[in-house]
Amino acid sequence: MTETPKVRTCLWFDDQALPAAEFYCGLIPGSRIGHIGRHAEGQPIAKAGKVLSVEFTLAGTPYQALNGGPHFTLSEAVSISVSTADQAETDRLWAALTADGGAESRCGWLKDRFGLSWQIVPKRAVELFTGPQSAKVWPALMQMRKIDIAALEAAAG
Repeated sequence: MTETPKVRTCLWFDDQALPAAEFYCGLIPGSRIGHIGRHAEGQPIAKAGKVLSVEFTLAGTPYQALNGGPHFTLSEAVSISVSTADQAETDRLWAALTADGGAESRCGWLKDRFGLSWQIVPKRAVELFTGPQSAKVWPALMQMRKIDIAALEAAAG
């Protein structure tokens, strides 16, 4: 048995912890499912064997997905931020995360079909909107949903 990380983020789902973790691990290279906790026989809150929690890592960062029921829902107050290498990786993740009920937001933010918020941010975009040309780049960024590196470079002049 592997040692439980000292610190990890717990994501609360109604009952889709395992499908969500599997989906996320399939998107991000270097990710994996770890321990899957199941309800034991005789627990009054769920049928024996039903998934309670899933430990997983996304590119080495530990998470736990919990099937906690409908009492709480995910919100934009918590998001997973992914630094992408280029436009192709940005496009791939954006398409996968917004598919099947996901929703675009602004400035590289989106919600996936499970309700989890993500920030998909190309490394080059960060350079452009934090460098000396940032005053030119921010207006273009504020008009975007998915970040377009070429458009930001054009705005930077």
